[in-house]
Amino acid sequence: MTNNEDMNKQEVPEEELPETEDQAAEDAEQTAGTEGASEEKPADEAKEAAAQEAESERYSRLFAEFQNYKRRTEKEKSDLYAYAGEKFAKGLLDVIDNFERAMDAKPEGDKFADGMELILVQLKGVLEKNKVEEIKALGEPFDPNFHNAVMTEAVEGTESGIVTRVMQKGYTLNGKVIRPAMVAVSQ
Repeated sequence: MTNNEDMNKQEVPEEELPETEDQAAEDAEQTAGTEGASEEKPADEAKEAAAQEAESERYSRLFAEFQNYKRRTEKEKSDLYAYAGEKFAKGLLDVIDNFERAMDAKPEGDKFADGMELILVQLKGVLEKNKVEEIKALGEPFDPNFHNAVMTEAVEGTESGIVTRVMQKGYTLNGKVIRPAMVAVSQ
């Protein structure tokens, strides 16, 4: 035997054997399937990442809305406590006005009137403890946030826009005007 014949008789591994057309088609499909799967995998991962990001954003917005709701209800609650006595205080202010008018008309040296004046002072003290304060008006510049001008008058030696008379005192409750002062203002 010659060397050529020995070579022909050597076994060839199956990997190197020529393929049939059917085998070649199957291999191509498998290769295409794995390539397509690898292309789909990143697309699926991208969709999943986008979905997670959207879900995270939704939770962030929900959390922010809850925080705003919580803050708003706390403010409403504190306002409710701060101004709960407003209606009561307004009603009491009318009584105090009448009490002050009566004290302005009292005769001098009357023991009963002196006792009533002490009661008025005590009543005003209770209002101050509950943060009801009188608005300073006489001699102050007119401020429409605190004063209600019902008339103007010419007063010598007074600048224009200064409160010259107070017809009814004004009051605030915790800094909020519950009744503006009725005043006369210089021209």
